[in-house]
Amino acid sequence: MPAVAPSSADSGLPVATLTRPGWTAAHRRARLHVVSGKGGTGKTTVAAAMALALAVDGRRVLLIEVEERQAIARLFDVPPLPYEERKIAIATGGGEVRALAVDVEAALLEYFEMFYNLGFAARSLRRMGAIEFATTLAPGLRDVLLTGKAKETVTRTGHDNRPVYDAVVMDAPPTGRIVDFLDVTVAMASLARRGPIHGQADGVIRLLHSPDTMVHLVSLLEDMPVAETLEAIEHLRAADLPVGSIIVNAATGSRLPEPAAAAAGRLDADTVRDRIRALGADVGPATVTGLLQEGRDHAVRVLDEADCRRRLEGAALPMLQLPRLADGADLGGVYELAELLAEQGVHA
Repeated sequence: MPAVAPSSADSGLPVATLTRPGWTAAHRRARLHVVSGKGGTGKTTVAAAMALALAVDGRRVLLIEVEERQAIARLFDVPPLPYEERKIAIATGGGEVRALAVDVEAALLEYFEMFYNLGFAARSLRRMGAIEFATTLAPGLRDVLLTGKAKETVTRTGHDNRPVYDAVVMDAPPTGRIVDFLDVTVAMASLARRGPIHGQADGVIRLLHSPDTMVHLVSLLEDMPVAETLEAIEHLRAADLPVGSIIVNAATGSRLPEPAAAAAGRLDADTVRDRIRALGADVGPATVTGLLQEGRDHAVRVLDEADCRRRLEGAALPMLQLPRLADGADLGGVYELAELLAEQGVHA
């Protein structure tokens, strides 16, 4: 576990290129930050970076995983997480990030013991396979248990009656399932008209539909992730779930003064060769041709990303932007992204 946060490497990419603040007073008021995104967009890495950014200056943040993939443990290079809250990182200014990998069976055992005083009987049910049977018979029960555990950590207070955590960040299911995951408690509450199940579901509903919750969506600047992000926003709004920020991940910064000219193949080979020679290097025609092609490919990507960004801006939501990590999504990269999020105003 790192004792201090590594310094941010210079990515060379512009971050503050967006037209509206990415983190508002409403974001700072929220205490549960749900992070979703299409598979492959880096939502787990972004959720981890957000947790670190929110933990600066002595704050305590919990990072929750609900998909039983142990992705957080791998990202922070720690052993597989048990069903208990473990300290996994220290943030700038002495804050800390704890992590919890929610196990469905363990959560159900906890639920039986908490609401029905059936701790011993529940363990017997587990050996009999009854827990797996119950979650298979009522698939929505699994999501109620996962969101219910998140709700418990958000509302938990200490001896001083203050919240134990300043913020809770959930690495949630992908965008294709996020609305069903968050809104399944509505259906469960209608099935259970009274008793602990109804009370649990009702409490989760109130939290997820309140200003205490923000659902953030991670997207790459590519057609499919952008389309899925915009569709998810529509569905979240239709379900009256609070949408927070769009987080553009792995963005490409333009290294060319006129990308449109480069994309159209209007870069002059002689000019490129002369400028390289002015730097003290001598290159042949083949190298210049290769550089021109690389420049064209880079410019085409920059222009495509600009078009995707405009489509996302049409959703009229706060936006944050993160660059592509040169060394991949390792622990140092998570700290780098956390610093960039903090620079864009992300804090509790």
